[in-house]
Amino acid sequence: MAIEVGIEKVSAITLEVADMQRSVRFYQGVLGLELLFGGPQSGFSSLRLREATFPIINLQQGNPVAGWGRIIFYVSDVDAFWNLLKRNGFNPDTPQDAAWGERYFHFHDPDGHELSFARPL
Repeated sequence: MAIEVGIEKVSAITLEVADMQRSVRFYQGVLGLELLFGGPQSGFSSLRLREATFPIINLQQGNPVAGWGRIIFYVSDVDAFWNLLKRNGFNPDTPQDAAWGERYFHFHDPDGHELSFARPL
């Protein structure tokens, strides 16, 4: 059976967070996402990559669950981004080259959501 109507794009990804102030500070201040709605004192915030339309990352006050999956961000320089996180007091996994043709590393946000930062080789 052929699907006549399909998915056009990913509009948003929503993550539950325990501390909105800490999470907004991380996604906006450390990762450099643009705050579109809400903020540190809000129960719901939306952010996106600067100069991008989609996808939006929503942060919703609640009970975060780790181990649900992973968000993969492409960055211009994996090692430079790794160094940026290290300089900001975080401890990301060591960058490595993958068999599928990407250099990447994994890292967990303040609520334990797994993030991957990658670049095609």
